[in-house]
Order: sequence, then structure tokens, then C-alpha cells
Amino acid sequence: MAPALSTEEPPRLSPGEQLILLFKLFVVAPIQVLINLIRCYVLAATRQISLEGWAQIAFYRIALHNFTPSELRVLSPPTRVAYETWVTRRRGRAEAALKAGGKPAATGGGNNSSSSSSSIREEAFLASRLAVDVEVLPDGRSSLLWLGDRRRAKRFVYFLHGGGYVVPAQPGHFEWCARAYLLASPAADKRREYDDDDDGDGDEVAVALLQYSHSPEAKYPTQLRQAADGLARLLTSSSGRPVRPSNVVFGGDSAGGNLTAQLLGHLLHPHPAARAVPISEPFAGAFLVSPWLSTHNDWASVRRNSGIDMISSRAMPGVSDGLLEDGKGGGRLHEAEMREGKGWAMPMDLPEPGRVEWFRGLGRVVRRVYVTAGEQEILLDQCVACADAVRRGNSTGDVEVRLEVMKSEAHDWLLLEGQREVEGDATRRMKEWFKGVFWA
Repeated sequence: MAPALSTEEPPRLSPGEQLILLFKLFVVAPIQVLINLIRCYVLAATRQISLEGWAQIAFYRIALHNFTPSELRVLSPPTRVAYETWVTRRRGRAEAALKAGGKPAATGGGNNSSSSSSSIREEAFLASRLAVDVEVLPDGRSSLLWLGDRRRAKRFVYFLHGGGYVVPAQPGHFEWCARAYLLASPAADKRREYDDDDDGDGDEVAVALLQYSHSPEAKYPTQLRQAADGLARLLTSSSGRPVRPSNVVFGGDSAGGNLTAQLLGHLLHPHPAARAVPISEPFAGAFLVSPWLSTHNDWASVRRNSGIDMISSRAMPGVSDGLLEDGKGGGRLHEAEMREGKGWAMPMDLPEPGRVEWFRGLGRVVRRVYVTAGEQEILLDQCVACADAVRRGNSTGDVEVRLEVMKSEAHDWLLLEGQREVEGDATRRMKEWFKGVFWA
């Protein structure tokens, strides 16, 4: 059997494909940017919502509507490269801020309260806790990319990044993890000085971001297998000691939210193609930010928001096919599962009673579920349906479900804040939820 293609290697484009990519970049993209900007701002003004962030949405629409998966991967550094680059740059920025007397170095997105003692402590903490730390998983194609010191940490976040299973992790994902999780810990808030000999008497957090294989080369349930491997590794040996599930939160955005739902389903109903992850107690929490949970395009929010969101009904079928089509003309890989009432891949494709049954008993797996969505995104109805199914399937209160729908936000707003390197409202809400899970 031929060796599997390593999906962390950018694909090679033929000379003709390279010419097409250049044409899109320098001819199509500028025109489309202008069209998208006008459309997004007009719709935002018509709907009487904040105009902040819509320029980003306009640019993301170009990427997701005009470029193929191969082109997107050529234009984006692989997840591991993005991680190493972000860690090196962010740590360097923190060290420079400390040398400058605690004033954070300037960034494109800006920073507030740069001279405050809180900011000084945060920069000191990040300078001492950010280092490249890669843990390769058993398949040799996926890894845990660590933020924070996993051997000092008492609490853990298992992060599953979005990108339609096509696009690698973005710098904004790492910035999100640093701001919402690492800097949420009492250790980051209370201590002023950190060095390599500090044994860390605070309640520290470490984040493991899963670097997984991308579609269309890697089909479902490859990513679920890798996610289960990563979670098992985190629980058993990553920190040098066993970790209790009650000290772990896991989740992700968009396709990462889908993978979170897959993992929740796997923990509740083990998938035969992925390793079982036995647990003696529920996980502390799970978060799903703008999760993609259905292949159907007939949701009302798809029709209402396709013109303003970064993704639209036109983009989704190709992403779904890349992940789920078997490539042999046999249809989608999850269809047989769905007919049997098994919703690992796309739980909101199940009929309404089936969704509720699928999540029944989730309290054995997780204590809290946090779902966020923007009122202006096409996946809104899926997100609301998911939160409703979890609530109805666990009406005894075993799972605390929190759903937030924000009027002025579109898809994956928290990632957009991370890309701008700001701690905006979406980041603050995630940070407060996270603190409530462990330190309320």
C-alpha cells in the first residue's frame, strides 16, 4: 500500500494552476473585495448592527468563495509552521515589552492598558510560558501543539481549530488560546516574576491544539481518530502524570466545533473506527464556537445570511463533499451512520427526535456545554438546534447548557478578534465562561 499523503505538506500546483492562482490573486480578488465590502457594509447598516469587523468578513469571503482547497493551503502556512512562528513572535514581543519597562510592543490590532500592572504580569507570564513544544501522536500525521507549560499545569484545554477541515490553524487561534485560557488562570493574574526555576504555585493552564489531517486527502472519520488519540494522550501521559477529566475543557470553532461534536458523540457512543477513551468522571466543559453541524442548506439562517457572512450556501457543499464523499461514487461516508440514528459526523442532519436521543445521557461525559453563534451567520440555526437538543436530552440538569447569540456578530467572531490581536467582547465572554468552569 502506498504511504498516505502527509496533509501538513502544502500541495504542489502545476504551472497552469499557478497561473490561475495568480490571476485570482491580482485580478479577481481586488474586484471581489470591493463587491464584498459594499455588500457587507450595506447589509450591516440596513440591519442596524455595528460596522466593526465587516472588512475582515469581506476578505474572508474571497478566500472561502474564490479559492480551491489546494490554493488555500498553498497560501496558508501549515499548522505546525504557523504555531512555531506565532510562539516565537509572541514570546519575542512579550520579552521586548518587559525590556521596555512593561509596555507591550505595538501590534496591528493595538492593545489597551499597556502600562498597567496587569499587562506587565501578563507579558511576564507569556514570556516565561511560551515555547515550541510538539508532541507527535501515534499515527505520525497528527500532533499536540502546546501553549503553556504542560508539566506545571493543573487545568488543560484541548483545542480543535476550525477551517472547514481544509485550512490550517491561523495565528488568531493561538492568540485566542493565550488570551482566553492561559491568561485566565490565577497563576497569570497573581504572579509578577516568572523564570525557568519557578515551580508555579498558581493554578496554571496549558492548551493542547490538535494538528490534524486535512480534507479532501483525509476523509471522515480520520480527524475523529486523531482527536480521540490526542485526548487519550492528554489524559494519560502528556503532562507526565494522569490528568482527571474534571480538569479538562475541550472545544473548537467552526469545523473544530464539528470535531468537538464528533468527540462528544464518540465519548457517549464509541465510534468503531476510533480508539475508545474511557473516563471515570465527566469532563469539566466543552465549547462550540459557530459549530458546523449539518450538511443541509435549507436552514432559514442560511438563506437569510448568505449575503453577509464569511461563508455562504455556495461554499458549503464543496467543503462537505471534500470531507464526506468517499471518492469512489459511493456517496457520503456518514450516510449509513445517519440511517441508523448515529450522528457522529453531522448530528444536526438527524431528524429532530434523533438529535435529542443522540445527546441523551451527555451528563456522563461533560458537565457544561457552551455554544456561541452570531445572529448574522449562516450556521446560526444549527447552533441553536444543537444547544436545544442537548438541553432536551438532558432535562434533569446533568449538563449546564449556555447558548449565546450575538446580534452584531457573524461566523467565528472570536477567531476574527484573535486575528486582530485584540481582546474583544467574544474573547472576554469565552474567558469569563472558562473562569466560571474552574474558579467560580
